[in-house]
Amino acid sequence: MPTLIFDIETVGENFDEMDETTQEVLLRWTKQTATSGDELKAKTDDVKNSLGFSPFTGFICAIGILDAERDRVAVYYQTTEKDAEDTEEEGVKYRPMSEKAMLEEFWRVAEKYDTFVSFNGRSFDVPFLMLRSMILGVRPTRDLLSNRYTNLQRGAKHIDVMDQLTFYGAMFRRPTLHIVCRSLGIKSPKADGVTGDDVAELYHSGKFLDIARYNVGDLHATRDVYARWQSYLQM
Repeated sequence: MPTLIFDIETVGENFDEMDETTQEVLLRWTKQTATSGDELKAKTDDVKNSLGFSPFTGFICAIGILDAERDRVAVYYQTTEKDAEDTEEEGVKYRPMSEKAMLEEFWRVAEKYDTFVSFNGRSFDVPFLMLRSMILGVRPTRDLLSNRYTNLQRGAKHIDVMDQLTFYGAMFRRPTLHIVCRSLGIKSPKADGVTGDDVAELYHSGKFLDIARYNVGDLHATRDVYARWQSYLQM
């Protein structure tokens, strides 16, 4: 059964370039709850730095895919460099394209797979992919949210490793991918000094390929955690 491991990276819009009404809506709660000028600033900064967590105030800057059976990796990524071309490093294909083109290519490739694997993809990656697709006029080809429980899924199967490792929310705390990798002795995607918090800064600094390379780390880590789960916990 062909298995596709996937992961996305996102960036928020520029808050200062948003219209006044949108800014007011986003900051309304900060003004209502802040008890001092310092607290208001901190909460305002938090809102501005969190825009990439919503598909309505952020966008996808990279989509990574890994064919689990053939161990082939490709990352589609956004860049402002007009002359950017496809490249390949250490067996990974890097393909610059617009966000809409990334989504179109992802859903085209998805049609060839029966099983999909992510880490926290049910709560973040898939909703983001689907809603950005709707916003940009791209129709998804796979339903990756139909049922949370894998034994009840029909058609395409989406195994969210986060769901599996927390037993569908039975655990009180939800671990990050880094924490899981650390405990299992798997190389963390953060091992090379880049974290998800750095993606926006890298994007605005024009370091688009660095984001794509970081995404590869997420794919490899998810693959290795998934393999460990298959070996010991999959029933």
